Amino acid sequence: MTSTRFDVVGLGNAIVDVLSSADDAFLESWGIQKDAMTLIEEPRAEELTVQARNPIITSGGSGANTIAGVSSFGGSAAYIGKTANDDLGRQFREEMTRTGVPFATHPLESGPATARCIIFVTEDGARSMNTFLGASVLFSKEDVDEEVVRQGRILYLEGYLFDKDDAKAAFIHASEIAKSAGRLVALTLSDSFCVDRHRESFLHLVQGHVDILFANEEELLSLYQTRDFDEAIARLQADTAIAAVTRSEKGSVVIGEGEPLAVAAEPVAKVVDTTGAGDQYAAGFLFGYARGLPLATCARLGHIAAAEVISHFGPRPEVPLAGLAEAAGIKL
Repeated sequence: MTSTRFDVVGLGNAIVDVLSSADDAFLESWGIQKDAMTLIEEPRAEELTVQARNPIITSGGSGANTIAGVSSFGGSAAYIGKTANDDLGRQFREEMTRTGVPFATHPLESGPATARCIIFVTEDGARSMNTFLGASVLFSKEDVDEEVVRQGRILYLEGYLFDKDDAKAAFIHASEIAKSAGRLVALTLSDSFCVDRHRESFLHLVQGHVDILFANEEELLSLYQTRDFDEAIARLQADTAIAAVTRSEKGSVVIGEGEPLAVAAEPVAKVVDTTGAGDQYAAGFLFGYARGLPLATCARLGHIAAAEVISHFGPRPEVPLAGLAEAAGIKL
């Protein structure tokens, strides 16, 4: 295998997050499904943005959050995704660049605005996401920087990309480039409703085309259409070589060689906002795996990153994750 420039290259929906606190009554009054991701159109996005109280506006997008986390651990990473040539698109590009992550995808010059996710966070830390995909889904095969993909040790893909045909084609194209260059391909299932929409495609990918799979418990149960977690884990172990399944405060279960490995979550004084928890877990795990660390250590890095991000508003780390790992006794 030839040498690589990046630990991880991410490909996903480039989205700006609008975060606001809310209560259950507000969610009900606006018909917002709690603790789930719902796709919306631009008029609905404008309405909900107006309703957001004292919003925090920050770059997001599942894959982009993960890539920012990899960089925070001290890893080398790059990102590929589509924005529009507008204020939110420029904010996204500037914030990615400030994290030390190259982001060179050409912006959309005409058409829909940069994607936006309006996230309402309730007192229990649950996040209800309302996503206008905008320019992000006009991402196509032509936007895939083939050389960047080849230079990454691991290509990390969002399951959300399967929601639009052009983005799905870009997803498959990028994975084929990575495989032909001898790189690893990682996939996150993204959301249980996303799994419902694309179950057969995801099963096909998991069964032989993906090297590392990330899912939370609900996504895994949806994938195998069962409510029995142990059964789902057994089926996943038969289907893929490496997987990490997060279970909130129960920690995670990692599949590799031998029996599934349960890894405890890191303690958190107060859960403020769970937005980005899975993204940051993937960041820690991928960083550790790219650096050749044991799977248990990869999972622990994931939990350290997730614990940091759920202790404040926003989907990305506020302090360097490398320092937290070192404080926990993990040599990077």
